[in-house]
Amino acid sequence: MSQAETRRTPGTPCWVSLMVHGLAPTQEFYAALFGWEFRPGPASLGPYVRALLDGAEVAGIGQLPPDRHLPIAWTTYLATDDADATAEAIRHCGGTVGVGPLDAGDAGRLVIASDPEGAVFGAWQAQAHVGTTVAGAPGTPVWNELLTRETSTVGKFYETVFGYEKEAMVSADFDHVTLLVEGRPVCSLHGVGHALPRDKGSHWMTYFEVADTDEAARRVTELGGHVLQPPREASSGRVATVTDPEGAVFTLVRSKV
Repeated sequence: MSQAETRRTPGTPCWVSLMVHGLAPTQEFYAALFGWEFRPGPASLGPYVRALLDGAEVAGIGQLPPDRHLPIAWTTYLATDDADATAEAIRHCGGTVGVGPLDAGDAGRLVIASDPEGAVFGAWQAQAHVGTTVAGAPGTPVWNELLTRETSTVGKFYETVFGYEKEAMVSADFDHVTLLVEGRPVCSLHGVGHALPRDKGSHWMTYFEVADTDEAARRVTELGGHVLQPPREASSGRVATVTDPEGAVFTLVRSKV
């Protein structure tokens, strides 16, 4: 398969990564929760590992320098064919480029940026590393959703930078937009108004598939994490919002078939 064929279409979420203070205990938590194994990633990123599920890459975890006190959060990466052009578009459309564009060894070229509402995301131009190579099985990232105040303004930003088509759910009390690439839903924007956590602001949420949401939520607590929103039925399936021991928020989902 050629590199062109394995690369994701621009705008498609292609990777999730997490930067933490304690790399070893974080690996232990996710290994116990999702069955992940780990191998070292590009040394140019500092201490960094790639999580594997049955040998397939699913996510990345890196270690923050001791003097860096950044929010601990999962970061969604969106595919691009040209990280430099994407960085320029982000700035032009009112976003902020925080890191890059820079090369991650021979793996690819990355940008870490924030949208006009302050939500942090990455853009990934694949070279040797195309991103997550398995989807749908328990322990894999299966969806990414932006939680923001309202979707209209920030939706225009993502449409312009990544060329999405959009499908809005029209409702007086529900502000939800699905973003599509070549007619296929790839991620969503959810306007929650004043329900947005004041301490987090706008942020991207990663959904990880699990075999049993209730059991996985119990495991999170046993392993030193916290359950923020207990298991409940949602349109996507049975979900629970949790944090790992360092406070990174993510959602467990047992997707509807």
